[in-house]
Amino acid sequence: MGTPRSEDETENTTVAIKLRGGVLAFGDKPVFENLDLDVPAGRITCLLGPSGAGKSSLLRMIAGLSPEAKAQILTAGDGSLIKGNIAYMDQRDLLLPWLNVLENVTLGARLRSERPDQQKAMTFLRKVGLQKEAKALPETLSGGMRQRVALARTLMEDRAIVLMDEPFSAMDALTRLHLQDLAAEVLVGRTVLLVTHDPLEALRLGHRILVLRGKPAQLAPALEPDSRPPRSAQDPTLHNLAADILRDLAGLPPT
Repeated sequence: MGTPRSEDETENTTVAIKLRGGVLAFGDKPVFENLDLDVPAGRITCLLGPSGAGKSSLLRMIAGLSPEAKAQILTAGDGSLIKGNIAYMDQRDLLLPWLNVLENVTLGARLRSERPDQQKAMTFLRKVGLQKEAKALPETLSGGMRQRVALARTLMEDRAIVLMDEPFSAMDALTRLHLQDLAAEVLVGRTVLLVTHDPLEALRLGHRILVLRGKPAQLAPALEPDSRPPRSAQDPTLHNLAADILRDLAGLPPT
């Protein structure tokens, strides 16, 4: 995999995403109306919001997976940089049951009729703690293990733009912290939009934290912590900020 590049070395090689005028409705219930979103180049943007606010729909809109949605999606280039440069991790693990773990991790290359990099895939499986399960079928794995396979597959793609929907939600607390650190290391310099329900997770990983709320949903002003991620989960400042975000999500006044 080589030595990870610094943020300063990679930022100019990635692209910013700008979504303008996002519109999405299910029946007569609007999810977004004229929604704007900025995802800076080479940074991790974390998106929080109550269930049903449209976080997953927003990710799918950017990925081009919501034909019913309408928006203008721009990049630092001409827009063509979006196509073919996105790695997308769904809430569901989406593992193919007839493929083993290693084959699922290398699925992208297989679908593109490329020769899979087995050594790189095994490196990622080792990093997520599943090297011994490389030949196992998905049905033999726990939910948390299946999510780790999906995470390894997403990181394996090595794309400039990474969209992740609750990537650590099924993992136990210690595994979650370890893989948050791994993701922060591997995704240095990538343009990342990460959906989570966990304010502390967002504060650990995000250069910017956004909250989506309301009906139709709008984005609150971005929160930008001073330090560089990944931040310590034991930092009391983060816990205080996380409590404030939870109060905000609950519609309670600040303390």
